[in-house]
Amino acid sequence: MKLRYNERIYPTPHQQRDLARFFGCARVVYNDGLRERRAAWKNGEPYISDVTLQKMVITGAKKTLGREWLKEAPSVALVQSLQDLHTAYRNYFASKRGVRKGPKTAPPKMKRKSGRQSIRLTRNGFVLRDNGKLFIAKLGDVAVRWSRPLPSDPSSVTVVKDPAGRYFASFVVETEDKPLPELDLDETETGIDLGLSSYAVLRGRKIASPKFFRRQEKKLRRAQRKLSRARKGSSNRRKAKLAVSKIHARIADQRRDFIEQETTRIVRESQAVYAEDLNVKGMGSKKGKRAKSVHDQSLGMFARTLENKCARYGRALVKVDRFFPSTQMCSACDSIEGPKGLEGLRIRSWTCTCGVVHDRDQNAELNIRREGKRLLAAGLAER
Repeated sequence: MKLRYNERIYPTPHQQRDLARFFGCARVVYNDGLRERRAAWKNGEPYISDVTLQKMVITGAKKTLGREWLKEAPSVALVQSLQDLHTAYRNYFASKRGVRKGPKTAPPKMKRKSGRQSIRLTRNGFVLRDNGKLFIAKLGDVAVRWSRPLPSDPSSVTVVKDPAGRYFASFVVETEDKPLPELDLDETETGIDLGLSSYAVLRGRKIASPKFFRRQEKKLRRAQRKLSRARKGSSNRRKAKLAVSKIHARIADQRRDFIEQETTRIVRESQAVYAEDLNVKGMGSKKGKRAKSVHDQSLGMFARTLENKCARYGRALVKVDRFFPSTQMCSACDSIEGPKGLEGLRIRSWTCTCGVVHDRDQNAELNIRREGKRLLAAGLAER
């Protein structure tokens, strides 16, 4: 299994200027390659092969007057940038033929300078020093703040500058699965009912909604107002833009840390996990009244992280169909008499015709657990 290890790096001011040039060179190579392929398609010429395109926009371009500054950047980063263009085209063609799963992929677009910039280097473009520093071709040794040792030698590293002005090195390493000791299934299996009032309801406990964005919304609104009043191109506008980016970065870091901790605890405590296959994209559409809360919860990231950890640590994960009436079904008599529609979302407790009083979330978790256990017994689980 391949994993990414993100570590914070601290380039010197001179190295930061060099990295800015590297980012720009990689972006120009990508755009030049895309421009050449678009021109060939428009003129009715055959598709330019990967090797030919590399000779045109990298090898040949370095000898021209307008692109001689490409020599300042590591050739590995330029080749990898062009490789991203090849991958984007292959994904587009596969999606057009119906071979690629998921939503339709659009053709590649021109890259513009944005808050997040990156370059990728393979093994011949970087070296891990014995003193813990990262050597990058044509940049030198960069200080790294290691949070944990790498399990194996990395095959590639991506140097990233985020909108908040921080630099990271993202290492791709090969690691083995680490199955956890097996637990008693009947005692540790749990259903997960994801929601907005409570982040998640599990067997025997609830995870309160952290609302990271909502808690920073007032501070963010004030910073965005200051940004909108600053004159374009001024130093004050750059400072205000950086302040807004730092608030967004803090919210994202808090949310990511929360999801990592909660999913790790679930995997350690549960032998089998049963979760709803929610349509998070539809829930978070602009037409929905609760779109902001759905995005603040980041339920899609939670589901993906939980799925990856279950696969890595040997836990069973069962996805219950999104149309299963978990909140409307009575866990005592199986009748579907619970609150329905948007109005039913406000009802947190209801009484069934059989006389049993249900807590909406706990009843949904129990129904999801039973349905998941049935699917697991039928051999329909995803491991």
